[in-house]
Amino acid sequence: MSVKKVKISKKILGENEKYAFENVLFLAERKKLCLNMISSPGSGKTTVLARTITDLRDKLRIGVIEGDIQTDIDARTISRTKAPVVQINTEGACHLTAAQIKAALQELPIGRLDVIFVENVGNLVCPSDFDLGENGKVVVLSVAEGHDKPAKYPAIFAKAKALLINKIDLLEGALVDFDIDRAKHDASRLNKDLQIFPISAKTGKGMHAWYDWLTGAVASL
Repeated sequence: MSVKKVKISKKILGENEKYAFENVLFLAERKKLCLNMISSPGSGKTTVLARTITDLRDKLRIGVIEGDIQTDIDARTISRTKAPVVQINTEGACHLTAAQIKAALQELPIGRLDVIFVENVGNLVCPSDFDLGENGKVVVLSVAEGHDKPAKYPAIFAKAKALLINKIDLLEGALVDFDIDRAKHDASRLNKDLQIFPISAKTGKGMHAWYDWLTGAVASL
């Protein structure tokens, strides 16, 4: 008797791609920008999102899908900006799936939004393999993590449309050892079209260049 072998990884990714395509159609029909924000834990994704929502309140209507292994701490932070937010708890999984995003999109007031941000689970590896049907991926790298992250985790930097190098206020006074030119070089070598924005979500430094890119992405839909 012959035994058929199935590679589980391919089966899982194939199922995910089906839902991702449905999300692509859903967003395209409504001309909505969806960005998948990915980073290591502690990079400042939530702070970046909260400041972006607040500063662009009069220009863009933003909704958020929050992904966490447990708790709704980040979702409560976003809710204080008055932006609509949907929480997904993965209960141990290191990434969000397209099926979860499809369900979450139904919970948002899509007709009243210009941009949907997906704040993925803190991880630079797993989320890079799962297409959610988004328009693009945005990587957040904090200077506290080290400038070698693009070299050590190339997949996500190669796929991203934008890189936010956050917490640059820590570079003042040499509070951290981070070679920003090396990080930019390594990321650009992996992805020549990558847009790189050194920012501080805490002080607001550099955020306007990021805002210009974001509003331009919405206008191009």
